[in-house]
This record gives sequence, structure tokens and C-alpha cells, in this order.
Amino acid sequence: MTLARVGIVGAGRVGAVLGARLRASGHPVVGVSARSAASRLRADTLLPGVPVLDPADVVAASDVLLLAVPDDSLELVASQLAAHVRPGQLVLHTSGRHGRAVLAATADRGARTAAFHPAMTFTGSDVDLDRSCVMGLTALESDRAEVAALAAAVGGTPVWIAEADRAVYHASLAHGANHVVTVVNQAMDLLRSIGVADPSAVLEPLLRASVTNTLAYGDAALTGPVARGDAGTVAEHLASIQDPDVRATYAALSGATVGRALADGRIDDAAADRLRDALAEEPAR
Repeated sequence: MTLARVGIVGAGRVGAVLGARLRASGHPVVGVSARSAASRLRADTLLPGVPVLDPADVVAASDVLLLAVPDDSLELVASQLAAHVRPGQLVLHTSGRHGRAVLAATADRGARTAAFHPAMTFTGSDVDLDRSCVMGLTALESDRAEVAALAAAVGGTPVWIAEADRAVYHASLAHGANHVVTVVNQAMDLLRSIGVADPSAVLEPLLRASVTNTLAYGDAALTGPVARGDAGTVAEHLASIQDPDVRATYAALSGATVGRALADGRIDDAAADRLRDALAEEPAR
């Protein structure tokens, strides 16, 4: 069976890795666009031998066009390339936020369109080539089999997301993954501030256990002062944190945790009120 020819617009971290995976699965990658020096290096490293072309030439050479560009420029790029697409050509994008609507300009020219988002963080190096993940897909029913096959070709597990649900889908990933980076770095900063030389060594076992338990058991995995109703401990934590950004993050997340602990029956209304009072107090200066 002859596999579809793939063209990639955008040799960023995601585009170059997905291109390499599709190529490894047998799909001929016939062209890639790469403007920056970093993108050209990724193309040379992960897609050796694939010609670097202007985006319009990538479109012309491909059966499946993968647009791996930033969310905010995706609609403009699709509009600029719409004149070059062919009826029946499959145009995918890698945005988590967007569904098919953002590719309307190409659909108006007869292209088939789909969202093809890997729920994974990428380095843009060969470290990413063996990672598997869910692929958040949105496509017409008539295109689902082909899009799912492409997802499988990159080592992904298809999960179908309705067009209207794309923003919530993407918000869940950003909140769960990106904000963890902020919280963990804030925790490491606190440890550094008291002279701990290797904060990651202190936090890694705890963080791994916490994430693993939460994914397996949900709110039942919650531990710590909020789950115990220890309002005095929470107040002391706030008083000890000197960085106002870290303090605000701690207070906001503790407040959200109070609500979850109360709903899960870990604390009662009286304990929740004490915790909220502690969180509302201004730390002593």
C-alpha cells in the first residue's frame, strides 16, 4: 500500500518530531519549511535528506499537510496557503486550542481538515522520538479513520474532541502540565532560599508519588495540612513565604484545595472555615 506523502510547515519542536515519527512509520516526508536557524537545525537532525522548501512548495508536494505553527498565527498561515491546497488534500494542525474552524480557508478550497494535537511536551530532539501520548483529534466522521491511522503512525492514542470542547481540552492540559512547572519551580526556590543545595533531590520522590497517586486515586490522594484541617500550619506557611508571587500562588491553590477536601469529606465545614480565615489573613510583616 502506498502511504500518503507528508509535508510539514513549521520545523519547530512538534513539527520536526511528528515528521520524524511519520517518516519512521513509512510515510514519505516530501518537504519541510524552516525559517529560523534553530528550525533548520531540527530539520537537518530529525529529518535528514528532506528538502527544506517554501511553504507553498510544501503544500504542492504533499497529500497530507501538517501545519505545526503557533496557535495565534495558525489562521493566518492557513489563509496564506489556502490558494495552494487541492481538493481532497488533508490539512492537519497541531494546535491544542483550535479545532477545524481555524482551517476554514483551506476547507473552502476543498481540503479536508482536522486537528491533530499531541498531548505531550516536546524538546525537539531525538529524546522525543520514543515517547507515546494521547492525540487530541477533531475531524469529520468521514475522515476519522485516516486521521486515527496517522495518529497511530506517530505512536499516539486517538482521543476525539468535539469542536466546541477544544478550549476546555487545551485548558486542562495547560493547567495540569504547564502550571505544575510554575509550582515546582516555586517550591525549589523556597528550598534554595533556606540553603538546600539540591532541591530537586528533596522534591522528586514526593512529586512522583503525588502525581502517580493522584492519577490513580483522584482526591483520595490528597495529603497535607489542608486535608488535615491544620489552619495554624497553613497560616504559618503563608507568614514564612517572603516572595509575594509564591505566597499568592500558595494561597490560591490552598483555597482551591479546601473546596476539594470539603467535597471529598476530608474536612468538615468548621475546618474549612478556619482554613479560609487563615488564608484571608494578611501575613505579618
